[in-house]
Amino acid sequence: MDVRRERAGAVSACAAGAGLVLLAAGRQWASVRAHGAITPIDRTLTGNDLTGAVSALGWAGLAALAALVAARGRARVAVGALLVLLGAAAAAAAAAAVRRPHVLAAAEERSTLLRLGSDLAVTTTGWWTVAATGGVLLAAAGLLTALRGHRWPGMSARYDRPGAGRAAQRPAPDDPAGLWKSLDRGEDPTARDE
Repeated sequence: MDVRRERAGAVSACAAGAGLVLLAAGRQWASVRAHGAITPIDRTLTGNDLTGAVSALGWAGLAALAALVAARGRARVAVGALLVLLGAAAAAAAAAAVRRPHVLAAAEERSTLLRLGSDLAVTTTGWWTVAATGGVLLAAAGLLTALRGHRWPGMSARYDRPGAGRAAQRPAPDDPAGLWKSLDRGEDPTARDE
């Protein structure tokens, strides 16, 4: 596989994973109904109501996306390892958030009348699986980056600090192709090194 395609695949998977995690965190994950209470109560809970970790991990995955694009070599491999951890943590947090005891505890924090209910029914939606899938995508992008990221090209040299590595790239005065390439890089081929 071409290294540019690998990098594009990892970037796409990271963006999609972080996007799915953030999208799902604001949706309804569970509802609790108390039919045996003094008054019937129906409480809905979003992913952010159940756990703030999923949303935070999604934002961290989005920030790691920028680092994945900007970093090179070992730094990119470290970003890949971080993405694996972020993705695994997001998937685990999403799965743990919809367990019945956790849902009941979160619902009781928001409505004290639920404590009076004798017949509590907990239902969950599929949005937590969307967040978990996003976490898996983040982890997959991180794994690909950790294993193969050291081979991927970095950002263009134009983003390096001025003068970094230009002496080695300076074309010979009698090399017209080299002079044109230096112009394409944004360099002045007539400037002298100090």
